[in-house]
Amino acid sequence: MLDLNRLKALHAVSVYGSVGAAAEALMVTPSAVSQQLAKLERETGATLLERNGRGVRLTDAAGLLADHAERILALVETAEADFEALRGEVVGRLSIGAFPTAARGLMPAALALLRTRHPDLRLQLMEREPERQIREVARGELDLAVIQDWMNRPVAIPEGLSRATLFDDIADAILPASHPLADRPEIELAELSGEQWISSSPGTVCHDWLVHTLRSAELEPDITCMTDEYPTQMALVAAEHGCAIIPRLGRDFVPQGVRVVPIRSRPTRRIYALWRSDAARRPAIRAAVEALKAVSADFRGPVSEPARPAEPVAVPVTVPTMASPDGPRLSG
Repeated sequence: MLDLNRLKALHAVSVYGSVGAAAEALMVTPSAVSQQLAKLERETGATLLERNGRGVRLTDAAGLLADHAERILALVETAEADFEALRGEVVGRLSIGAFPTAARGLMPAALALLRTRHPDLRLQLMEREPERQIREVARGELDLAVIQDWMNRPVAIPEGLSRATLFDDIADAILPASHPLADRPEIELAELSGEQWISSSPGTVCHDWLVHTLRSAELEPDITCMTDEYPTQMALVAAEHGCAIIPRLGRDFVPQGVRVVPIRSRPTRRIYALWRSDAARRPAIRAAVEALKAVSADFRGPVSEPARPAEPVAVPVTVPTMASPDGPRLSG
């Protein structure tokens, strides 16, 4: 009889293209994946991997078996979901992905709430960029994802995935206290023409969004500092190395020497929970979405920026009712 874990290893190599990438997705060592594949070769009596330059490729036999493995793993997942739904208990394992800001700002409280309400649920959190989360949810490698979707640069959600809105997160201009516009109640983005900018790393969602947003306002981005941590970006602003645009969830404390100025167009990202539609009957999925919505409700309310920012910045949110999560959406 074919071993399920060995089929999972083969399927991961088929999807990710290498033993190393498969090991990262499965959160095991490359050696562990290689051992599983070696055992599967002995079980089947077939060669599954061939050398291809510095890497490997699947043989025809492995490709055939990987196709069957995909269907088998999907059936196992369906059986587990059906069994959990029949029992009606929030049990089993639940893997959750979150982009960095949400991993810090939302997930600690959400995980604590889930553990209090459902002590038999085994939780696993992984920090991921939104695009990777979407792929992993679609493939069944993540049960639930918390992603961001900028209103002026939406992400594509594949068919077969469902989502629930958690809240809307507004981004503001972050300026040095000495900036001529620092004491304005709000500004137009175009007024920041000629400024130097502090951004996340190239290739990240936030970097690409900033470039797109500035160019949409007919500003050519002059990015001089790149760092993925928002507190570091604000420290660089305080030292007058440039300006930044940072969403409110990304701000814990606003340091001295920094002013937060609302942008009149209110750049906004929507924060979603995302899961496979056919897994929605799992009580664990429903419980996790409920917990995320409960934690998101703590961010409800207007923001009042302090004149001399040294206090935590509250985050305004719009939290929908829990009647039923949004269905899948296709966007460009």
